[in-house]
Amino acid sequence: MAQNWTPSSWRQKPIQQVPEFPDKAALAAIEAQLATFPPLVFAGEARRLKKQLASVAEGNAFLLQGGDCAESFVEHGADNIRDFFRSFLQMAVVLTYGAQLPVVKVGRIAGQFAKPRSSNVEMQGGVELPSYRGDIINGIEFSPESRIPDPERQMMAYRQSAATLNLLRAFAMGGYANLENVHKWMLGFVKDSPQGERYRKLADRISETMDFMKAIGITAENQPSLRETDFFTSHEALLLGYEEAFTRVDSTSGDWYATSGHMLWIGDRTRQLDHAHVEYFRGIKNPIGLKCGPSLQADNLIELIDALNPTNEAGRLTLICRFGYDKVADSLPKLIRAVEREGKKVVWSCDPMHGNTITLNSYKTRPFDRILSEVESFFQIHRAEGTHPGGIHIEMTGKDVTECTGGARAVTASDLQDRYHTHCDPRLNADQALELAFLLAERMKSGRDEKRMVVNG
Repeated sequence: MAQNWTPSSWRQKPIQQVPEFPDKAALAAIEAQLATFPPLVFAGEARRLKKQLASVAEGNAFLLQGGDCAESFVEHGADNIRDFFRSFLQMAVVLTYGAQLPVVKVGRIAGQFAKPRSSNVEMQGGVELPSYRGDIINGIEFSPESRIPDPERQMMAYRQSAATLNLLRAFAMGGYANLENVHKWMLGFVKDSPQGERYRKLADRISETMDFMKAIGITAENQPSLRETDFFTSHEALLLGYEEAFTRVDSTSGDWYATSGHMLWIGDRTRQLDHAHVEYFRGIKNPIGLKCGPSLQADNLIELIDALNPTNEAGRLTLICRFGYDKVADSLPKLIRAVEREGKKVVWSCDPMHGNTITLNSYKTRPFDRILSEVESFFQIHRAEGTHPGGIHIEMTGKDVTECTGGARAVTASDLQDRYHTHCDPRLNADQALELAFLLAERMKSGRDEKRMVVNG
């Protein structure tokens, strides 16, 4: 157990990005009630994810982490969850086939409700109000009443997370993820795109392989791994009072686990070594993530790793790198070299979204070519340093939105207004996400071929 740590010891530290709730008594009452509720996830599931992430750290698997920028109460529904899961499965099967590595599947879902903001206030039409910080804190409507932090929203976040998790578990374990359904995962609006045709060809090859395996007696009925999949949840643990309420002792190990999600991460704005978020994270045993932006210095990163993973446990810590396509070449190599020099066991993951946000026609957007450029640089740098580019972390949806520009079926600046539905930051639509998966698979295949040529002399 972490020294001098309790689930509430973070309250003695400075804290960033957490709003002032006007009614402290109401907040305390909600947190006390949440502390009596059943956990959303279980310690054994978190340990299973950590074990899989250890394989990623060792270069034997790949992490696919993605989902909504910020989940919405009003958009919660079975169809949206299903379409996200279908899109995610498509990406995973493309990556598995291309990389010939197991893909660890972690959604930004069932808890991704709070968002850090660059400004505490928002201005519209000469009116200034507190910023929207996610549905778990306040409302997106631009009105004084909506923007007041309301602790009751945490109850809705819990209920929605529980319902989402219930459906995801059913999809993952109830037959929907069966590889025999690989053709059925295609979303309607993707069918006529270039990615739809590429995916159909891949699905045909997988179906042929399944037919061969069936002919020799290997079927989804006698091999559960063909019909079921592990799917884990994650979110940025910004609202620490909520997280504390779901921090529970595991009866089998005596360790503390956050039971609001399988994996939690610390944002780039809240990773101060002596602040509340690092204090909270150092005591929970879940696999955790740390966002690494261009302001992070190598020495500071090593200090954070020592605080968050003092036993150097593989699978415990994922470094989620979010530099921007034009900064990654300057920032990433220094961090890799420091981590390698100190012998630290980490998962390296690329977040090509958050450093590449621009504004076009008054809409925040992310150009697909910049996203791809950062991913390619990430892979090239790791290849040059002899390290494993272990994963990708993206904001995406299964819906046909027009929020990120570019892609093979290009979204233009003038298209942004058509279906711009995000509550916060722009997301890849399912077609763009699948295109990214194919491009990633090609990069990993070429890297694997290069290694094979080196080994064979």
